[in-house]
Formats: sequence, structure tokens, C-alpha cells
Amino acid sequence: MSHYAFEAHDHETCVESGVATAEEICTERGLQLTRTRKRVLEILLSEHKAMGAYDILDVLRAEGLGSQPPVAYRALEFLINQGFAHRIERLNAFVACSHLEASHAPVFLICRLCNSVSEVQSDSRKSEISRLAKRAGFAVELMVREAEGICPKCARVA
Repeated sequence: MSHYAFEAHDHETCVESGVATAEEICTERGLQLTRTRKRVLEILLSEHKAMGAYDILDVLRAEGLGSQPPVAYRALEFLINQGFAHRIERLNAFVACSHLEASHAPVFLICRLCNSVSEVQSDSRKSEISRLAKRAGFAVELMVREAEGICPKCARVA
């Protein structure tokens, strides 16, 4: 299984394929991937690091796409609602979804040294939380799972 955030690879391919997939999904859903929404997705796809809303806003401002926080937050809200991005609770930041083509229960592996984030898929039905919730008669609608540690690249340097 490949964990792009932790491996050297061509980020341009990530951006191109991620945006193309998002555009196809928006077309299927009758939604518009506006210029700003698309640019925010490109920014998130360009690196596999968690980015804060103000970091994204700085890029948008420099490119003349908006200078007020609501611009970034509205675009991020759209991307999250459509499953194109995720909020990393631990870092109060955002990453592009690595698995746009499939419904999934992501687990985020977060490097505490470089903030790289790798999204891996898991089967939420097999998790301990799901078993406990089922036993309690509770229907889980959203489960956020994040693990913090050191990525292979940082481990080699340390």
C-alpha cells in the first residue's frame, strides 16, 4: 500500500488527477467547482501536509483570489461537504482527500515533526468503536481517527 505523503513522488500528478476527479464528481452532482474552490483544492493537493485556513488564505490573497477569511472557509466547507478534503482535528488544519473515488472511513497518520499527513483507508465496521456503538444501539455517522508519530522520512533524519 502506497502512502504518498511519506514517499517521494510527482505532486503535479496528484493535483491533476485530484482536480479532474473532483470536476467529474461535481458534474455528476450538478455542483459547480468555482475558481476559488478549485484553487483551494489544488493548494491542498500540491503537498501532503495539513494546512491551516489562514495559510490557504495567504496563497489566495497573493494570487488575487480573495483576502478575507470567509473566502477560504467557504471553499473549505464546500470541499469537506463534498468529500474532497478533510479537517485534521489534531492540527486544526485541512488536507485533500486521497481517495476521492470511494466512500471510506479515513485514518490519518500525522508526522509530528513535518506535519505530513497520510490518509489510509480502513473498514470502520471492524473497528472497536463501531462494535461498541452497535452494542449500545448507537448509529455512528462520523468517525475521525488520527494517529500522531514520526514519518519514515523524518525517522531517517532523526
